[in-house]
Amino acid sequence: MFFGGDHPTGEVAVTGNEGLFGVSIFLEGTTAPGPQRYAVVQRSGEAYRLRAEILRKEFSASAELRQQLLRYTRALITQIAQTGACNRHHRVSEQLCRWLLLRLDRSPDCELSITHEQITYLLGVRREGITETMNELRSAGIIRSRRSLIVVVDRLGLERKVCECYHSIRNEYGRLLS
Repeated sequence: MFFGGDHPTGEVAVTGNEGLFGVSIFLEGTTAPGPQRYAVVQRSGEAYRLRAEILRKEFSASAELRQQLLRYTRALITQIAQTGACNRHHRVSEQLCRWLLLRLDRSPDCELSITHEQITYLLGVRREGITETMNELRSAGIIRSRRSLIVVVDRLGLERKVCECYHSIRNEYGRLLS
């Protein structure tokens, strides 16, 4: 998810098969404003598209669905808020580790197909910071990488380098969606 003017300006949240894009449909009953319509698919897989009026109808009719969607929304809001705080107060290396771990949590394996330039764009940081951190993670044996591919080989090592923001997000998702 991105927010900005006419074009996406940075990532504020990531979702996988645990969630959905477009919570404003059932919260407000309308479509999302222009800037909130941006989504970038970073990994192939299956997804479902549901007409807004069907989602609103089912949200109103099913207490179980409503409760699950509101729990997901609460977890998503935590992720957005924590990401904003992290991007403001933590080092690029901690932000990158959080970013990597959030993707691993939503991936069937430990491979991420993405360039340093794309990560720079998503995190809104300088490319040098991403390259430096990737080199440190590679030297520590935490990742392997080549152009457009990052493979996490030591998840626990990555978790030791991440700030508390990742754990706050993961714990809230676990608490609300388990």
